[in-house]
Amino acid sequence: MEITTAREVIAEFGAELYRRFLTDSTGGNLSIRIDDTIIMTPRFAGARWHWQLKPHQVLVLDLEGNIIEGDGEISREARAHFTLLQHFYPEATALVHTHPRHIMSFCAAEQPMPAVLECTKPLGTLELCRYAPSESQALADALLEYMLSHKNSLSQNGVIACMAPRHGLFVLARDIYTGYEVTERLDGNAYCVLQAEQIGGVTPIDQRTTE
Repeated sequence: MEITTAREVIAEFGAELYRRFLTDSTGGNLSIRIDDTIIMTPRFAGARWHWQLKPHQVLVLDLEGNIIEGDGEISREARAHFTLLQHFYPEATALVHTHPRHIMSFCAAEQPMPAVLECTKPLGTLELCRYAPSESQALADALLEYMLSHKNSLSQNGVIACMAPRHGLFVLARDIYTGYEVTERLDGNAYCVLQAEQIGGVTPIDQRTTE
């Protein structure tokens, strides 16, 4: 992927995530690594721009976090993006951090989410990393610790996904397209778990009895 295309895709996917309630105005970030360059949404993408970014606003950064191109400031959550994309690249090239409407219930409760749908069965239970304050290096370290312990998921599923307690969803992916898709799959699963609890509950799909 070329840098110009990456900026266009990030702007497009940010708007779509917001439209589908997969993130909100309070935050979230998208990034793609291409060689020694990281393309990332700017600070206040949600709060100031409501995710209606133009490609020229998407930042192009070097690996030290210096802005090469783009409008605005670097995201406050950039530490997580740089830490994960420097460690897992080139197997992982994108990080999708969002605040999906239904998954946020599990983040708030600090409870893992079981896979209950066929489309989330390969991903298994969505778990949480240890708590650390948002925007901190401690959170980046907690995410790295979790993802290192689940790195097989990257080769098997193309992603490693986890929740940060009281914060949101982080999906490290082989590419931005997979990261977006898995974000939507997981939030759809979350919706079904929450709704199924109102009609008698649901069994995790890996525990379902086959006839």
